[in-house]
Amino acid sequence: MKQRMARNAGIGAFLVAALGAAGPDAVPQTEISDAATLPPAGPHQVLVLDPVYNHAKDGRAYLVDADAAAIQGMIPVAFYGNVVRDPVSGRFYVSETIWTRGNRGTRQDLLSVYDPKTLQLTKEIELPGRALITTKKQDLDISADGKYVYTYNMAPANAVIVVDTATQKAAANVGLPGCALAFPFGANGFASICADGSLATVTLDASAKATVARTAPFFAPDHDPVFEQSPTDRQTGMTYFISYTGLVYPTKLAARPEIGQPWSISEAAGQTRLTTDPLTVAWRPGGWQVAALHRKSGHLYVLMHSGPFWTHKNDGTEVWEIDVATHKLIRRITLKVPSPLVGVSQDDKPLLYTTSDDGKFAVYDAETGAYLRGMDKLGDNPVLSAAIGE
Repeated sequence: MKQRMARNAGIGAFLVAALGAAGPDAVPQTEISDAATLPPAGPHQVLVLDPVYNHAKDGRAYLVDADAAAIQGMIPVAFYGNVVRDPVSGRFYVSETIWTRGNRGTRQDLLSVYDPKTLQLTKEIELPGRALITTKKQDLDISADGKYVYTYNMAPANAVIVVDTATQKAAANVGLPGCALAFPFGANGFASICADGSLATVTLDASAKATVARTAPFFAPDHDPVFEQSPTDRQTGMTYFISYTGLVYPTKLAARPEIGQPWSISEAAGQTRLTTDPLTVAWRPGGWQVAALHRKSGHLYVLMHSGPFWTHKNDGTEVWEIDVATHKLIRRITLKVPSPLVGVSQDDKPLLYTTSDDGKFAVYDAETGAYLRGMDKLGDNPVLSAAIGE
């Protein structure tokens, strides 16, 4: 008790001394409200989403400077939210769901728009719904010219909501029974993966009226499925669907997609092509966001681990860099910390990014594989939403 009284007395004396030093006629300074402005986005700025699944209320998206391993800004994200950056204007779009009384009341599904310089909220666009599912990059995506935002929905059936960013309104709700997610191609189209191993492709006219087509099945979903988060290039539509056994299906998304012959990651490394034998232990792709594409070089960075079939959710302990033109392994990068996610910057000196479930964010030199720097705690379950130029 005496120690507490002495400590409080010390604080009181400090305050008296401070006020006395200011003088009896001192006028308190007026508080000025302002907003900081972000510097122009460099090639190594990364958008990292922390959905905070454990209490599902206060997720957030971080803007990270990978050169300094430092947070530049933060955007609030509500329940099971997703975030995407407009490749043209730089605006951030957040799809999120809230209830008027917190955990109950009237449900509101929104596409919230944030200014790229101040990160201030500028608009809330009402959505007719959205799927409340585990966060994946293709739950929310955007056209190459920034005109259309695509939000995956499941009410009353599988669909994709199309938001026109010029009118700032939902322009279409495209029904896609049995299909999921949105892989954009060009200015007016996207594809979804379907349960029978096919693709549904959607093209939009000037009024957002949709034309839907389906391909023949190209993979066996009950035998060797593909990862839903296989890397895609929205500018060209070039997508590399990767299967659990490490088959890569090069696919040019368009109104009529071109699906190439699959090639094997294992064979690219001089190893035996994998089968679905559950007892064979070998190097396999695995994780959450299992691969990233550096567009200019045509190099695919794939998370790999050693294990039997059906270990496709295991964290990668290595990243394999593969040339998609020659189907040859360039290097194997040993990770400092195993990771379920990998991303790559799109400049001439690319950086490689990984995260871990406990929030470790790591930066590697993508050309040498050398570990450069990192952050020990970047959220609880961070998801790599995008690097500049993706």
